[in-house]
Amino acid sequence: MGEIVNLRRARKSRARLEKLKSAEENRLRFGESAGSKAYREAEQALLDAPLEGASLPRDCTPAGEE
Repeated sequence: MGEIVNLRRARKSRARLEKLKSAEENRLRFGESAGSKAYREAEQALLDAPLEGASLPRDCTPAGEE
């Protein structure tokens, strides 16, 4: 005779495994979490801040081409 299995528990454990599998697929598909994305963007903004004022206006032409 085989092992006695509680069908309700087996069904629930299978559902949990499927949820974990889909969660892993979503993590791969959608990338990083919102917190890490916000942190990365804030860090990039701090690095770009000194460069903001250093750019030349777009309508400016070089001295020899007037």
